[in-house]
Amino acid sequence: MKVRVDLALCTGHGRCYELASEVFGDDERGHCLILQEVVPKQLENQALRAEGNCPEHAISVEPD
Repeated sequence: MKVRVDLALCTGHGRCYELASEVFGDDERGHCLILQEVVPKQLENQALRAEGNCPEHAISVEPD
């Protein structure tokens, strides 16, 4: 699976990197950075949890 972030929607709540710190990080403003665009199988649940908890719906998870 792959993750994408719409940076125009991200406002920096930080739920993504709190819930999936191996997939997402933060920039100097606290906005989302993708650490692993192609998500390893063992981190898929974390990526899906981050997608479901983003208040702006800025994260999308796509199958390979």
